[in-house]
Amino acid sequence: MGKDSGIEWTHHTFNPWWGCVKVSDACLYCYAETWAKRVGQAVWGVNSPRRFFGDAHWREPIRWNAEAERAGERRRVFCSSMADVFEDREDLDPHRARLWDLIAATPMLDWLLLTKRPEHVEACVPWTAWPENVWLGTTAENQKWADIRVSCLSKIPARVRFLSCEPLLGYVDLSPWLGSIDWVIAGGESGGKARPMQLAWARSLRDQCSEAGVAFHFKQWGNWRPDGEVMERMSKKAAGRLLDDRTWDEYPVSMHG
Repeated sequence: MGKDSGIEWTHHTFNPWWGCVKVSDACLYCYAETWAKRVGQAVWGVNSPRRFFGDAHWREPIRWNAEAERAGERRRVFCSSMADVFEDREDLDPHRARLWDLIAATPMLDWLLLTKRPEHVEACVPWTAWPENVWLGTTAENQKWADIRVSCLSKIPARVRFLSCEPLLGYVDLSPWLGSIDWVIAGGESGGKARPMQLAWARSLRDQCSEAGVAFHFKQWGNWRPDGEVMERMSKKAAGRLLDDRTWDEYPVSMHG
């Protein structure tokens, strides 16, 4: 995490804190919870404390912004990979306020706020006119959660709205909302208990996006890849990220020209 992220669709990751609560099917084998436990941090659950960070950590995006200015190129920051910025906890409010100030201080960084709680967003942010460098996304792992979350996201006036269909756990019809969505990320689950993503589900999302003119990014197969009509288990590296023999690395058109 941090500078030069290993996540394919972002340049950097920034976590204002660690910790969360599981809320839906995608959370079952949460990689962030697994990683936190591995490094001795008990920060998952309603009654668990969250892990916070000091000033040096919060200064990192200021350096990334300066580097982006020198290069004359915008950079994407995924916030947060180890938490949900919009978790409904009052003890997070001061840290959210600090994050909004940091976003304002880093205009060369596009902040990607991905949440499973879009219903809390408007109560948490200070903006009526959303900043140009904030992209708001929600997770839509199957049709049930797409119906609940994407309809909520589509009403929020963020400059860029995106979906993470990862881990993709079923067929998802996005047609009711693609006119208000700028970007769709899809991918399979990884880890020892990973559930397979079917080829038809990934193809359907790609085709829906293509027909609607929405940017599509295929992140990974995870630990399963199609072999003819069956899914074969293998390492994430071996499974790769080719969909129909090519990579799909589309991004939304820059809102900055």
